[in-house]
Amino acid sequence: MTGLDFLLLCATATAILLFVRGDRPEAGWLATGAYAVQLLVLLTIGGVSSQASFSFTIQGDTVNWQMSGLGWFFGLITVAAALFAAWYSAGDWGKQQAHMRVQHTALALNVLAMLILLSSADLLSLFIGWELVSWASYLIMTQRGGKAGDAAFRYLLYAMAGAMAILAAITLIAVRLNTLSLEVFWLSLPTLPSDLLWTLLLLFGAGFGIKMALLPFHLWQPEAYAETPGASATFLNAIAGRMGLFALLLVLLHPLGLERLAHLADPLLQFVDARTLLAWLAALTAIIPTFIALQQTDARLLLAWHGIGQGGLMLLGIMTGSSLGVAGGLLHVFNYATYQAALFFVVTSVAYRTGTTDLDRLGGLITRMPWSYVALLMGIIGLAGLPPMNGFVSKWMIYKALIDAQMPLLLVAASISTLGTILSVYKLIHNMFLGQLRPAHYAVKEAPWSMTLPALILAGIGFLTGMMPGLALDLVDKAQLALGYALVPHHLGGMVHPGGGLNMLWVVGILIYGIAIGALIFFLGNRRHLTHQWDNYAGGHFLSADTPYHYSAHFYPGVMRVIGPWLRGQVLHLELSLRHVVHVLADACHAFYQPTHAVLYVLIAAVLALAWTL
Repeated sequence: MTGLDFLLLCATATAILLFVRGDRPEAGWLATGAYAVQLLVLLTIGGVSSQASFSFTIQGDTVNWQMSGLGWFFGLITVAAALFAAWYSAGDWGKQQAHMRVQHTALALNVLAMLILLSSADLLSLFIGWELVSWASYLIMTQRGGKAGDAAFRYLLYAMAGAMAILAAITLIAVRLNTLSLEVFWLSLPTLPSDLLWTLLLLFGAGFGIKMALLPFHLWQPEAYAETPGASATFLNAIAGRMGLFALLLVLLHPLGLERLAHLADPLLQFVDARTLLAWLAALTAIIPTFIALQQTDARLLLAWHGIGQGGLMLLGIMTGSSLGVAGGLLHVFNYATYQAALFFVVTSVAYRTGTTDLDRLGGLITRMPWSYVALLMGIIGLAGLPPMNGFVSKWMIYKALIDAQMPLLLVAASISTLGTILSVYKLIHNMFLGQLRPAHYAVKEAPWSMTLPALILAGIGFLTGMMPGLALDLVDKAQLALGYALVPHHLGGMVHPGGGLNMLWVVGILIYGIAIGALIFFLGNRRHLTHQWDNYAGGHFLSADTPYHYSAHFYPGVMRVIGPWLRGQVLHLELSLRHVVHVLADACHAFYQPTHAVLYVLIAAVLALAWTL
C-alpha cells in the first residue's frame, strides 16, 4: 500500500466514521484526531510524488491518481483547515448546533473529494475529482436550508456550467490528441493552433474560474460561504476556492503553458497576449471585490468578499511567470488560509456571544472579549499585508515580481487592492471591538477557550511564518519543483534576491523594538485615569448614553460616494437575467414530463408526422 493509498483510505474511513458517530458528543474530537492522522500521513509523504495502486482503463487510456508536490502542498492546507474546523466544533460551539452529524460528514466528504482532486494524474481523473468537490461543496453549503439553500443552489448553477465547460475542453483535447494524458497535452501546447488554444483557455478559464470566483463568475461565493455554519464556513473560506487555482496550475499555468500563453495574441487586439489578459483579469478580481467588501455590514460577507480579492492576488503573482512571483502566489495560498480561518473563527465567536454579525449593531467588545480582539487584530494585519504577519511576505514577493517583470500598471492595481483591504479591515475591527460598548452587550463574556484557542493558534502561526517565512517557503518549494519552476533562494528569515532581498527577522526585530520603546514611554509617562465610557467628551461637549460616539452605520460614506457608481451591479443584473432564463427552462422541462400534457404531445407528434409525409 502506497502513501497515497493510505491517505485516501484514512479520508474515506473518516467520512464513514463521522456518518456513523457524527451525532455523538465526542464526534468533534474524533474528527480532530482523524484529521490529525491524515496530516501525519501527508507529512510522511513529504511532498514526494506518491502513486495510487489502483487505476482503470477507458478506451485505451489509463485513469490513475498520483499526488505530486503541488497536490501535496494544497492537501496539507486542506487537511489542516479541516483539523482546525473540527477542533472548533468539538467544544461549546458544536454543542449548540443542530444536525452536527451532517456538518461533520459534509466536512469529511469535502476533504476526501479534495484529496482525490489533488491527486489527479490525467484529465479524466481531474474531472472526476472536480465533480466530487462540486457536489461535496453543495452538501456543506446547503445544511441550514432557507437562505443558505438558495445560495447553495446559486452555486450549483455556476458549478454545473463550469463542469460542462471543463468537460468540453477535455473532449476537444481527447479528439485532437487522442489521449487524456496531461504530459502529452503539456508537450503539445507549443504546436496547438491558436484558435484551439483560445477555445481551451476560455473553457478551462471559465470552468476553473468559477470555483476561484474570478470576475465575472464571482457573485455566487460571498453568500454561499457566509451562510454556511461557522466551522464549515471557515474551512470553505480557507481553502475551497483554491481548488480552482490548483486546477489552473496543473493544466495551464506551468512554465510551458505560461510561455505559450505569452505568445498567444488576442484575435481582436493583436498587441495583447493571453497571459496579459489573464493577469488583468486577476488584477480586477483583486480590486473590485475588495472595494465591494467596504460596503458590507455583515462581518461574514465582508470577509467572504475579501476571499475573492485575495484569490486574484494569488493568480496575479503566478501570472508574472517568474519563480519569485509563483512562489509569492503559492505562499499567499498558505498565508491566506491561516489568517482567514482565524478571522472567521473570531466572527463566529462574536456571533456566539452576541447573536449577531451585523457590524452596525456591535462595538466596544474589546473590554469583554480581549483574546478574540487579539486574534482578530493579528488576522487583519495579515489580511492587509502588513508586518510582522505572514501576509506581508507573500504580498512583498508578488509586488517585487511585478516590478522585476516590468508590469508597473499591474503593480499599481495590486497596490489599490491593498488600499481597499486596509480600509475595510479597519472597518471590521472598529465596528466590532472599538468605540463604545453597547448596553445590550454589557454582560457579554469572552468566548470559551475551545473557540478562542484555535483562532489564537492560527494567528500565532501567521506571526511565526511572518517572522520566519523560510518555514512556509520550504513547503512552497515542493509545489514549485512539481510545476517545474526554479526555486527561490531563501533562508529562515526571508529570501535572497538580486534586486534586493527580505529578512523578516530584522524587520520584526526592529518593529518589536519600536513597540517596546513606545510602551516604555506610555507606562513611565503620566499616570492613566480609567473612566467609564460615558465619562468622556468630544468637541467640547460631554457625552452620555443618549449621544453615541461610536459611528458604525454608513462607514466610509465619502469613499462610497466616489466608488458607488462603479459598483452598481451590471454583472449582478446579468447574472439575475441568466438565473431567470435557467428557471424558465427548468420549468419548461418540468412541464414537459407532466402526464396532463400527454394528449397535447400526441397531437403535436401527429401534426408533425402529417407535415413530414405531405
